[in-house]
Amino acid sequence: MPKDMKKRSAPELAMGVRNMASLKACKDNTDAVYFSLDRLSLRSRAQDITTDNLVDFVESVHEYGIKAYLAVNSVIYPDDLQELNEVMETAASAEVDAVIVWDPAAIMKAAANDLEIHISTQANVSNQETVNFYESMGASRVVLARELSLDQIKYIRENTDLELEAFVHGAMCQAVSGRCYLSAYLLGKSGNCGECSQPCRWEWSLHSDSGEKVDIEGKYLISAKDLCMIEHIPALLEAGIDSFKVEGRLRNPGYTSTVSRCYRKAIDDYFNGTYKPESAALLKKEMELEYNRGFSTGFYFGYPGPEGLACNHDMNASPVKREAVGIVTNFYPKNNAASVKLLEQGLRTGDQIIIEGKTTYVEQEVLSLMVEGEKVSSAEKGMETGLAVVDRVRKNDRVFRIEKDIHWK
Repeated sequence: MPKDMKKRSAPELAMGVRNMASLKACKDNTDAVYFSLDRLSLRSRAQDITTDNLVDFVESVHEYGIKAYLAVNSVIYPDDLQELNEVMETAASAEVDAVIVWDPAAIMKAAANDLEIHISTQANVSNQETVNFYESMGASRVVLARELSLDQIKYIRENTDLELEAFVHGAMCQAVSGRCYLSAYLLGKSGNCGECSQPCRWEWSLHSDSGEKVDIEGKYLISAKDLCMIEHIPALLEAGIDSFKVEGRLRNPGYTSTVSRCYRKAIDDYFNGTYKPESAALLKKEMELEYNRGFSTGFYFGYPGPEGLACNHDMNASPVKREAVGIVTNFYPKNNAASVKLLEQGLRTGDQIIIEGKTTYVEQEVLSLMVEGEKVSSAEKGMETGLAVVDRVRKNDRVFRIEKDIHWK
């Protein structure tokens, strides 16, 4: 039976991160982070963490008092086996807290290196007998299939003692537990090997058997909305989920910061007895300002249907847009200033900007600009400008202007 809720400890909050910047963005709000290397994962485009710097990265995670989970969850082909050995040996040396795997070869290599094993959602674990099977293989946790309802999760919880993790927020895939071949067929880039080009997010048209185009609402016919369960924290806890997982290894640190803070507050409010639907709705509103494709509750309350699709807009439904401005060419710590090459567009005082890099994330207003030693109110595209900054930035960091849709409420 589900544990008595009054005695139940708070669930772990596990955030997806891609580098030091996103780690720093969520370190005060999360219990664990999961991340990928530049190989053998479904997010191989997140290339900032490698076998060369994994030890240092995990050390930083642990210094913040957070657990570190390494995802090794791509399809493993014969040519990948030697690389798999190297990754698992490096993971053991780095003392990661667990590896997230599903391929039997990866499970065996993890066990051989005495690594704790979490079964990836890629395994599509959808019943308690499969949970128990992976426990017999040495797993300490299973990340459940995203296609399960809360009632099904609750039933699994009643029939197993193994830790259960479930996604509560982030991008949803059209395919069962992310096992998709659409990108591989159309573009030769396999989503199962971390190279998904997301053709499900493209504009598509529907045609009848006679070849005539069918006029329907929306253009993005197979683009799923993002999952958001912040308004249902009590139901998630009642279902017996041990770890709340947030997808977002390719999202920017601002997303990581906001989402981790909102879920931490919602969880803490519940255990403090102050959780209210109206306060959760406000937290959801905050998260709508970050990159998202619209929100749905996925499969938690049944099959999502048309309301689970983002048919009317492309990749980002947020009213806040990031517009590329330029690149940092130098930083002057004594003056708290940076030199910025305006590659894409100009800047003016009063602009809201983000400066972002592998280890940098700074949000600020443009307070001061200098061009050729003179203070100016604006600088044009192509210029090199001096920019007063509120924190340390680094060469090659990117500068973005933040614009909000004035019609959004």
